[in-house]
Amino acid sequence: MLVIKSKWIVVLMSVLGLASGLSVAQVSPASDASSSNPPASMASAASSGDATTVPHLQSRDQRYRISPGDAFDINFDLSPEFNQTAVTVQPDGFITLRGVGDVKVDGQTTPELTQTVRTAYEKILHDPIISLVLKDFEKPYFIADGSIGRPGKYDLRGQVTLTEAIAIAGGFTKESKHSQVLLFRRVNEQWLEAKILNVKKMEKSGNLSEDPFLHPGDMLFVPKNVYSKIEHFVPAANFGSYFPIP
Repeated sequence: MLVIKSKWIVVLMSVLGLASGLSVAQVSPASDASSSNPPASMASAASSGDATTVPHLQSRDQRYRISPGDAFDINFDLSPEFNQTAVTVQPDGFITLRGVGDVKVDGQTTPELTQTVRTAYEKILHDPIISLVLKDFEKPYFIADGSIGRPGKYDLRGQVTLTEAIAIAGGFTKESKHSQVLLFRRVNEQWLEAKILNVKKMEKSGNLSEDPFLHPGDMLFVPKNVYSKIEHFVPAANFGSYFPIP
């Protein structure tokens, strides 16, 4: 398992695009970020107190977190005059509550948001009973990039494997390097896990048992093969001794 900081993704992909022969230790595609343990070197770093450089794996059942653009309804069982519909999270992460004002909610789960709203209204209501219903939120998605038919952002509906995601995104191109497809998966806010998967080998053997299911927010990147990096036209003088010019 390779664990890298988010800001190094662009650098890593640039290296993959320029290098003619990538030599990286193969990672088992069957491993799951939610069940993996950090390498020993990371554990030793944690013991030394350098917590900022150590990726901590997320728990398996992650709750959705509110983000700008999300909208929800607020219902008061005993004080319906405070009910609000389609409360939208502003770009700065705040919402405006009737009778209370602006409250910061960006990054909170639904239970946390409910408690935040309840605490805000306790200033003017006694023990308010509140229920929240999300109406508009970011749908699960995956991103496909690199040498692929239609790079872009796609909805993740149900269980989708890596090879199925590649097909959804238009499939491989003639420049694709099938043997080193990269799958990036977020470990936490600062770290990503990078897996290298040999899709060519899986498809050739007809064994897709190690074809991983995508998680919401995953990004797959298909690098170019060696041959696609060769210029289509080169000066004939460079090959004069092999192909004599008439």
